[in-house]
Amino acid sequence: MSGAAIALQRALVVALKPLALPIYDGPPADAVCPYIAISDGSTTDWSTKTERGREHRLSIAIWDDGQTPARLHQLLSDAQDAIEAMPRALDGQRIVSLVFLRARVVRDPDGPWAGRIDYRVRTLEE
Repeated sequence: MSGAAIALQRALVVALKPLALPIYDGPPADAVCPYIAISDGSTTDWSTKTERGREHRLSIAIWDDGQTPARLHQLLSDAQDAIEAMPRALDGQRIVSLVFLRARVVRDPDGPWAGRIDYRVRTLEE
């Protein structure tokens, strides 16, 4: 994982903390719903002629075992607000664009609801 990806993930965890849900780096085996899982995502080069940059694809999943998806929809909305309000200055990096890509809610008939939010984030080194 690049320094930019680490800085972005740290900022993401700080931004999501006010939701007061457990936050995991990937789906845990024995978590109690609701919780947030940050996926591995991907990082590609986004450098310019004069600056080193990265393009990150973030995927955040929120799992909830409610009878309806109502609480999950609210949690997803709160998470989106938190992500979009993240400070643009990171540790040695700066976010130059943060773009919402998609959100999706699904449910396995025998399991919990899963909500997923995807973003494209572009960073440049400071």
